Amino acid sequence: MPHTTSILPPSSVIGVVGLGYVGLPLVLAYANKGFSVIGFDIDDSKIVHLHAGTSYIKHISSEHVGAARASGKLDATSDFSRIKECDSIILCVPTPLDEHLEPDLSFVTDTLDAVVPHLRAGQILSLESTTYPGTTEEEVVTRVEAAGFTVGESLFVVYSPEREDPGNPRFAATNIPKVVGGHTPACLAAGCALYGAAFDQVVPVSSTQVAELSKLLENIYRSVNIGLINELKIAADRMGIDIWEVIRAASTKPFGFTPFYPGPGLGGHCIPIDPFYLTWKAREFGVHTRFIELAGQINRSMPEYVVHRSMEALNARGKAVNGSRVLLMGLAYKANVDDMRESPTFTLMDRFSELGAEVTYHDPHVPVVGPTREHQNWAGTRSVELSAETLAAADCVVIATHHAAFDLELLAAHASLIVDTRNAMAGVATRHGQVVKA
Repeated sequence: MPHTTSILPPSSVIGVVGLGYVGLPLVLAYANKGFSVIGFDIDDSKIVHLHAGTSYIKHISSEHVGAARASGKLDATSDFSRIKECDSIILCVPTPLDEHLEPDLSFVTDTLDAVVPHLRAGQILSLESTTYPGTTEEEVVTRVEAAGFTVGESLFVVYSPEREDPGNPRFAATNIPKVVGGHTPACLAAGCALYGAAFDQVVPVSSTQVAELSKLLENIYRSVNIGLINELKIAADRMGIDIWEVIRAASTKPFGFTPFYPGPGLGGHCIPIDPFYLTWKAREFGVHTRFIELAGQINRSMPEYVVHRSMEALNARGKAVNGSRVLLMGLAYKANVDDMRESPTFTLMDRFSELGAEVTYHDPHVPVVGPTREHQNWAGTRSVELSAETLAAADCVVIATHHAAFDLELLAAHASLIVDTRNAMAGVATRHGQVVKA
């Protein structure tokens, strides 16, 4: 029966395709609301974990997964023929860039090719992957219609951008407002019913294109402002001004200012990637998004700036980077998570290594480097122990991520040179000239 009512029947079965940082929280959210959920993934190790009731993502507890599994509401499989068992299917697969900074929709299209043959009348199909405006219409709707369905009547297509912020203690899945756009009014009603069953607030918009662009705007906003503060950091450094003190002072203004913070580059699955989805699509309409592209260029150049500052600091101590022992602290792209996707630390590792340095890293959240698309040469590399001996042996320690687990007092006591990209050492007693900000 078509899902055109505003309430999702409690007997509905929810399918979630892609069980990563976005998909797994969704699975748990619907299971906690009492819905039967089937998780789909081509990675069999994730299926094994979920069947055992254990988590494979650090900030999601095994207790949470185990409770969902014990309730009988959570199943997981790599068998896409089971799509037909689901009343709603939510696609949460990656949308990376290729080597030319152009959209790579292969995960989306491959997933659709696996899902569409098993669709049946009355289902809701939702795409959550971040992408350019028009993707849902061009890639999802066309495939569904080619399979013989009438979108808005026999099958309902929606787009609802994910808004996960891994490791954020205040916001997790269901208490983040959920933007929903439908291909038709009936699709929108179905999408609102689907997400209203698990999320505290649903924000309906007039089309899938509006929903797609809203997600890009959120991340472009951050990318552009981070690019601005990164550029200001370089200018402030040249002027001998502490940009972090400048930000603190400006933040006292109670209106018209939102603080953004510099760093060694951008990481994660959104901000380094999503703006380029819009710049690519905009060219189709004869629009050159110079502002967005400039911010991307600045942010992508920041690892090189950190390396340059490190080289200057080593030179001031009579050491060349060639042959120096460089310890990078933090492989995850942000504090207190195990997510290393697009982490600028990889670029730092590559660049220091190319310059002849002996490179190691320490990250309690990432004990070993797993497989990555762009940095296969580091796969299997293990985090070194943070000890007095390790720190004393390093010619340069670069703080790339500010994890709460780092013992900064130990660092101050034993490291001869600290290059701090995150202002992590603020408030820690250090020796004169020991810390260089970058």
